[in-house]
Amino acid sequence: QVQLVESGGGLVQAGGSLRLSCAASGSIFSIRGMGWYRQAPGKQRELVATITNGGSTNSADSVKGRFTISRDNAKNTVYLTMNSLKPEDTAVYSCNAEIVEYSGGYYYSKSYWGQGTQVTVSS
Repeated sequence: QVQLVESGGGLVQAGGSLRLSCAASGSIFSIRGMGWYRQAPGKQRELVATITNGGSTNSADSVKGRFTISRDNAKNTVYLTMNSLKPEDTAVYSCNAEIVEYSGGYYYSKSYWGQGTQVTVSS
């Protein structure tokens, strides 16, 4: 079994910063892409940023220049550093990882989600 555990959410004033972490554990052979998504009340979940196992990144236009995604492959952890936070960044942030597992002589990949962490930005 694989688990993704997020941490680092909280309440911050507009203009402030937060750093989210998401650590994967369990029967992991390797991790391919990792990413952060968010869902605000009454809205659909949206992509925030993704990072490949080689370090290539992609991010939503709304967070470019403010948010940075990074990962530590040795720790199976992905981070989201959020600067210049705005009230519209308020949402539940969830991490996602495509994880390769080995079982019964076979390798297979599966997408996992964390439980989500609340980020609230006050004006």
